[in-house]
Amino acid sequence: MSAQGVVVADTTPLNYLILIGQTEVLHQLFGEVMIPEAVLTELRHPKAPAAVTAWLQNLPHWLRIVKVSHLDVTIQLGQGETEAISLAIERHISIVLMDERRGREEAEARGLLPIGTLNILDLADERELLDGISSLMKLKQTTFRAGEELLGRFAARMRARRE
Repeated sequence: MSAQGVVVADTTPLNYLILIGQTEVLHQLFGEVMIPEAVLTELRHPKAPAAVTAWLQNLPHWLRIVKVSHLDVTIQLGQGETEAISLAIERHISIVLMDERRGREEAEARGLLPIGTLNILDLADERELLDGISSLMKLKQTTFRAGEELLGRFAARMRARRE
């Protein structure tokens, strides 16, 4: 994965990276991050965490909000996921940052590579851009949901790098 590429992000990876204070790894790992308008709308939800609302007040230079021209109406997901996948297809961007299982399956079915929050933290830890174990602990303090077995596998992989 090139450090100077472009990826499309869905709401949840951005939300959780904001909450744990690690959004900069997106720029370091991927370069530019595009989000469709629906993702911005979801991030601006009235019940969004205060940290997310504050982050949206001063968007980073590497984040670009893009209007989707060709919505793939065959995608039966929420608006954010549907627009993120559609934008990736429209702009010929192969990587989409997405956590939801159904969204990841839809992305894969369309030839895209979905990368979730845990994968982002793992890759950033591998490249020594953050402390993965610490970031996982912070993530567990949020509303992020993943099975303990999955979280344990990521933690074990990160610990093994330190040995």
